[in-house]
Order: sequence, then structure tokens, then C-alpha cells
Amino acid sequence: MTSHFEKVTEISLKRAIIYPDAEMHGQMSGFFDYGSVGSEIKRRWENAWREHFLSLNQNFHEIQTTIVMPEQVFKASGHLEHFHDPVAVCSKCGVSERADHLLEEFLGEKFEGLTVQELNALMKKHKIVCTKCKAPFKEIEDKSLMFPLQVGASEDKTIGYLRPETAQGPYASFKREFRANRQKLPLGLAIIGKAFRNEISPRQFVFRTREFTQAELQVFFDPKELPEVPFHEVKDYELIVLPVGAKDAKKVKCSKAVKELGMSEFFVYFMAKMQQFIESMGLPGKFRFAQLSDEEKAFYNKYHWDLEVFCPSFGKFVEVAGFHYRTDHDLGGHAAVSKENLNIPGKDYVPHVLELSFGVDRNVFAVLDNAFREESDRTYFALPQAVAPWDAGVYPLVNRESMPEKALEVFKALRESGIKAFYDASGTIGKRYARADEVGVPFGITIDGDTLKDGTVTVRHRDSKEQERVSAAQLPERLCELAATPQGKL
Repeated sequence: MTSHFEKVTEISLKRAIIYPDAEMHGQMSGFFDYGSVGSEIKRRWENAWREHFLSLNQNFHEIQTTIVMPEQVFKASGHLEHFHDPVAVCSKCGVSERADHLLEEFLGEKFEGLTVQELNALMKKHKIVCTKCKAPFKEIEDKSLMFPLQVGASEDKTIGYLRPETAQGPYASFKREFRANRQKLPLGLAIIGKAFRNEISPRQFVFRTREFTQAELQVFFDPKELPEVPFHEVKDYELIVLPVGAKDAKKVKCSKAVKELGMSEFFVYFMAKMQQFIESMGLPGKFRFAQLSDEEKAFYNKYHWDLEVFCPSFGKFVEVAGFHYRTDHDLGGHAAVSKENLNIPGKDYVPHVLELSFGVDRNVFAVLDNAFREESDRTYFALPQAVAPWDAGVYPLVNRESMPEKALEVFKALRESGIKAFYDASGTIGKRYARADEVGVPFGITIDGDTLKDGTVTVRHRDSKEQERVSAAQLPERLCELAATPQGKL
């Protein structure tokens, strides 16, 4: 029987959403391409993220920094010393696995944060063997996840690294951006871009890859005088949280979360904004904030919550974003290594950082995974309009009687009004509906004989298959009305 995961990935491959990179030459594990349809979905997700988070404060800005960065950056950040994972190598077939994830698969618990010695002891205690050849594993060792590069053609080559996260760009750019933006705090610097990690065992399609896209917002602020936020907007909004030690997630109003979670309104406000964004992606009730214990979280994080989404393909909640209060670890590290003074002028501190970090590929997959629908006569993605590859398809019922000309006229009018539409006159109308449904297009606009008589068109709704007649002149307005729902925007 074909699994949910197989069905989702099959459509992704067939309809040019996501597929392996350079597969005709033998794909390298952990690298994927976004096709003509997938690129549109991903781009619209990224644009929705920009619109949501950069609108939270007038001093939040998007920047673009290089993918290759000098070695000193990662000495300052601690990546050279600490950025590694425990690898378990089969003693017979040589397959490599991340040890803590391997134990999680066998024992159903999380083991992140354990030392190599502790992981080795657990492997022996539970007699964990290779799933491929049943042989025991060698002693676990730590492996760096960094991709080093030699920069330059001369003998004195410089060592650089592909960035393992986008965050270091804003930290290295902070001083210049702070000066350029009137030396005001809070200052938010956002990046949507590529990051690279030499994962031990990439798996689960685009969920664990070696090249991926992140969308991160770094908020720099004065820790002695936390910035004011419009907390009244979220005070009655309910967060879904799973605190350390709790068996089940619970709902708590933001006004009560301040006390229950031991965080100020400033931090709770941004947690609410993260959750609201996830909801807008068509995932209401399918997520939670899971708090990491002191053993699990990075040592420099004062607060660390993973935003997890339930994925039917995996049958469990999986991390798609993170809420991290990183204190002054980042700017302090860069100041120490570079000898640059990053203190706020006239003050005795470097800014602290709140990081809102999203894995774009994970989020796109989670949206697709939860939007997948299977009915007796079709399979389709019930994507929210905000991330659908197109808002509408425009179809002449038949390719005669001036219907194609009228359909192209309607298509052009929609595009000129800012609605992302496509034109399709190939095959039966049923097949055209099915193709559009399969990739998540919300509306189908059909031009038929009545259109030529009275100027009305048929608007077909993807999820319900219901149809309504609308004046072609009022069509852009009607589609915008339909878009003004919790599902998203055109």
C-alpha cells in the first residue's frame, strides 16, 4: 500500500515541484531542485514571510550577505569548535548514521545533547545494529558539519567556509547596519538565503538536506530596557506550548503566558507572531512550541523553543522553526575575535539577540504534506492561497467560437489587476481542472458559450468543486473577495 509520504513525493516529482538535483548523472544525497511549480510555491512562501515579519517594526530590514565567509567568522561564532554531530559507522557495510537520531528511531526517545561516551554506552546497552546488514557499529565519533573551501588561486590560499546558517551575516554586518539605520534599537536584520551543512545521513526528502534555505530574523535589542511591543494585539491570543517535562501540549493566552512561561511581553509577543504566521500557512491546530531542556538547548540560549508541525508523512511533530534568545553570545564572540568594539555608543553593553529562525524547505514540505488530499476521482493539494503557485487558471471551454480569444482577454485583465493567473487550452476541461487541482491552484475560470452572450464566466472552487457565475468585468474584485479569508491573500 502506498504511504502518505510516497504519494506526496510522487506528485512533487511528477509535477515539477521538487526533485533530485542532476538526477540523470546520479544524484548526490541531500541536494534537491525546485521546479517550475515548486519555485512559485517557495517564492510565495518567502514573500509571505517577508510581509509578515518585516512589518512588525519599521526598523526591521532585509539584507543579503555572502554564502562564503572567512574562517574567522566561524571561529568567533564557535562553529569551528562546536559544530559537529555524533556519527556511527557500520563495521561491515560502512553506512553512516547520526547516532542520536539512530537511537531515537530504535527507542522512540530524543537523545540530542548527549556526549559521545553516553551515546556509545546506549548503543551497546540496547545492542543497536545496522538496519541494512545487521552488523554492529564502530565507536561513535564527532564529525564536523562545515564545508571548507580554498579561496584564491595563489599559493597563499585563504580558507573560507560555506555558511552553515544565515545568522552570521547579520552579526558580522551589525555595526554598519546600526550606523546606517540611525543607531536605533531594536534593529531587526533578516535574511532569506542558502545555508550548507554536511549532514551525515540526509533523509526524509527535503527535511534533512545538505543545501537548504533559511528565513531568519535577528532582533538586536537593549537587554536592560526591553523594547515596547504592541502586546495588546496578542494578549488574548492562545499559544500552543509544550513546556519541558509536560506530556501534552496546552493552550495558554499570551497574557497568562508571560507569568507561566517566565518571559516578558517582548518575547511572548514574538512567539505569538511566529505562531500566527504558521497558522496563515494553512496549519491551524497542527503545531506547537516545544521547549528544549538545558541539556538539549545550545548553552548560550536563555530561551529555546522549537516550533513543531505535525506531518502526516512522518506521523509525528517535527521542527520547522526555532525561537532563540541568544543573549550577547554572538556579538560578544565577534567582538572578542575581531577586536572590534561592538558596544552601543555611550553604553557598556553589546546588544542581545532574539532569533526567529525558519527552515524554508521544511516549512514548504510541511505545508504540502498537510495540504495533500485524496478523493475517489482525484488527488490534490489544498494549498492556502498565499502559497499556491497561481491564483487561478483561465480556460476556454472549447478551442472555437471565439472562446480562446475571450479567454485570453480575461487572462490579460487578471494579470493586469495583479492576480497571478495562467492560461490553459490543452485537453478536456476536466483534465485541465485536474492538473490545476493537483498543484493547488485555488480557482478555475472557464469561458463558455454564455460568456459570449452575457459576459459572465464560471468560477470553480478547487476544494469544494462548487461553481458560480461572475461578470468578467467584476472577476478581479470577486477573486480578491474570496482571497480575503483565513486561507490567505492573492
